[in-house]
Amino acid sequence: MSTSPSPTAAASRGRISRILSVPFWAQILLGLTLGALLGWAAKSGDIGWLGSTLSRIGDIFVQLLMLVIAPLVFFAILVSITNLRNVSNAARLATRTLMWFMITSLIAVVIGLAIGLLTDPGAGTGLTAADGAEPKKHGSWLDFLTGIIPTDIVTPFTQLKVLQIVFMAVVVGIAILKTGEKAQPVLTFSHSVLELLQKALWWVIRLAPLGTVGLVGTAISTYGWGLLSKYATFTADIYVGCAIVLFGVYPLLLATVAKVNPLRFFKGAWPAIQLAFVSRSSVGTMPLTQKVTERLGVPKEYASFAVPFGSTTKMDGCASIYPAIAAIFVAQVFDVPLEVKDYILIAFVSVIGSAATAGLTGATVMLTLTLSTLGLPMAGVGLLLAIDPIVDMMRTATNVAGQSVIPIIVASREKILDRAAYDTADGSHLEDEPVAGARTAPAAA
Repeated sequence: MSTSPSPTAAASRGRISRILSVPFWAQILLGLTLGALLGWAAKSGDIGWLGSTLSRIGDIFVQLLMLVIAPLVFFAILVSITNLRNVSNAARLATRTLMWFMITSLIAVVIGLAIGLLTDPGAGTGLTAADGAEPKKHGSWLDFLTGIIPTDIVTPFTQLKVLQIVFMAVVVGIAILKTGEKAQPVLTFSHSVLELLQKALWWVIRLAPLGTVGLVGTAISTYGWGLLSKYATFTADIYVGCAIVLFGVYPLLLATVAKVNPLRFFKGAWPAIQLAFVSRSSVGTMPLTQKVTERLGVPKEYASFAVPFGSTTKMDGCASIYPAIAAIFVAQVFDVPLEVKDYILIAFVSVIGSAATAGLTGATVMLTLTLSTLGLPMAGVGLLLAIDPIVDMMRTATNVAGQSVIPIIVASREKILDRAAYDTADGSHLEDEPVAGARTAPAAA
C-alpha cells in the first residue's frame, strides 16, 4: 500500500509553505493594511460585530504577550546579570551602556523640545479638561523611588510591577554570583525557564500579523480619523520627532561612532522594530530585539544584558520625545507659560526618570511624572489618553530601535562586535534560528 501523499495534500502543504515563507515584514504590512480597511469599514458602516471582533483579536494578542512578561523580565534580567561574568571588562561595558542610554535620551528630548517650540502643538485646539478623563495613577518622584522596592514577592508578578520585578531579579542575580558553585542549580534552572519563555513568546510573535489586524482595526474603528483633527499637530510632532531619532540620529551614530553601515542595521533589526510598532510593548518585543541584536554581531553574553536592561530603561520615544512635546502641549492648552528652567527640568526627568515607563504599553506614568515635576495640571494627561494608542506605536518602535543600536555602538567601540555578522545580517526568517544564540563574547580590547 502506497504511503505517498495525495496530489491534493501535497498542493495544500505547498500553499502553506509559500504563505509561511512570506517575509515577516510583508506579513506585518499586510496586517496593517487589512486592519486599516476593516477598521474603516466598521467605523463608516457602523458594523458593531466587526468592531468587537477586531477588538477581541487585538486584546487576545496583547494578553498573550502580557502573559509571559512578568516571568520573562525576571529571568531575563537575572540571567543577564550572571552572564556578565563571562564578559571581559563587564563593569566598563555596563557603565558605557548606561552612558550611551543617557546621551541618546538627552539628544531625543532636545529634539522633542525643539519640535514642540517650533510647532505649538497645543495652540488653537479648543480642547479643555472636560474632553479627557483623569488618569487612574499619577507619577511622582517619591512614588518612583519607593515603588522600586516590593513589599512582597508575589504582588509584583500578579500586578505586573515591572520595576519591582527588575529589582528582585538584580538582587537574586547578584546573590547567585556571590554564592558561586552552590547556586549553579538555580542558575541552570533559570536558563532553562528563560529559553522556554522565549520559545513560547516566539510563537506569540508569529501571530503578530493577525494581532496587527485587530489592534490597528480597533484603533481606527474606535477613534476614526476625526479625532486626529484636534490632535493633528501633536500627533505629527510625535511621529516626526521619533522619525528624526529613528532614521536620523541612530543612523548617524552608527555611521560615525560605531562605524558600520546604518542600512544594514535596519535590514537586520526591522522585524523587532515593526513588532514593537504593532504590539506597543518594548518588553513584549524583548526576545526578538535580543535575537536581531545578536544577529547584528553583538556577543550573546553582552546582548543578554544590554537588551533586557534597555527594554526596561531605554525609552527615547516614550520617555524623551513624548513627554517633551506633551508637556508643551498641556502647558499651551491650559495657558501656562514655561520658562527656561522648565525645559531643563523636562530634560532632567527624561534622562533620569525613563525607567518609570518600564517597557509597558503606554507612557502615562512618565507623563504624569513630568507634569508633576513642572507643576502642570494633571488633567492634561486625560486629554492625551484618547490619542495615546495612535502615537504609542511610533514611540515604541523608536524605543526598541534604540535598545538595539546602543549595544552595537558599545560593542563596536569595545572591539567585540562581529563585523562579518553585522555586514551579513538579515531580518527575514528569524524563526529558523534557535531562540538563544550560541555566539560567545571575545575578550574586550
